[in-house]
Amino acid sequence: MPGPSGHQMTDEHKAALALGRAQGRAVRSYLEALADHRPKRGRKRTPESMRTRIAAIAEELGAADAMSRLQLVQERMDLEAALEAAETTVDLTALEDAFAEAARSYGERKGISWAAWREVGVPAALLKRAGIPRS
Repeated sequence: MPGPSGHQMTDEHKAALALGRAQGRAVRSYLEALADHRPKRGRKRTPESMRTRIAAIAEELGAADAMSRLQLVQERMDLEAALEAAETTVDLTALEDAFAEAARSYGERKGISWAAWREVGVPAALLKRAGIPRS
């Protein structure tokens, strides 16, 4: 199929575009997982402390007025979601492997420095594994 300039894309060009898309997906998936599992600031809630608070909310609901009840129900729902997330272990190994394979070429093509990767939270050891130089 002719491109915008009237020329057909070569198989090599199509393969290069597909490789670029795959590399972008690998980098995006890893960075999103990294952001989703970054430690939160403040006092860390344990699964036990969340269960204790959920039990306390169940007791408070009986005597709560309508507005307090609404807030307590929402807090309980938030705690249940946080508890489920806390008890779900995430294996980043496959995402790290795909990132390590794609990041150097992707970063070179996009002009991304070692420092920029570090600032968004990519560990130095993973950058080294990907072959991304410090300079």
